[in-house]
Amino acid sequence: MEFCPNCANLLQVEQTSAGNRFRLFCPTCPYVCEIKNKIVKNQFLVQKEVEAIFSGEDALKNAPKTEATCPACNFGQAYFRQMQIRSADEPMSTFYKCCNGTCNKEWRED
Repeated sequence: MEFCPNCANLLQVEQTSAGNRFRLFCPTCPYVCEIKNKIVKNQFLVQKEVEAIFSGEDALKNAPKTEATCPACNFGQAYFRQMQIRSADEPMSTFYKCCNGTCNKEWRED
């Protein structure tokens, strides 16, 4: 895919009147670019690094706490965060992290 340098719209391909040549043109503005060589762009995608739901101790400094029992150590308090990860008509997902300093288990409410 190539984009117009003037208006950023997607460029379209058409065959020239000579019949053996092609050109890129913008359907919105008068930009035209003759294709002289085969267009080849290989771009490898890099997988994004997975971030923790609670990223770092600074995120927990102001995080709200609630009474929730940790499934690992049975501690009675946990930090929580709610996020909309499904469609808008579905309820929000609640993520917890145990307040016990030695446990720090993370879990999600089903």
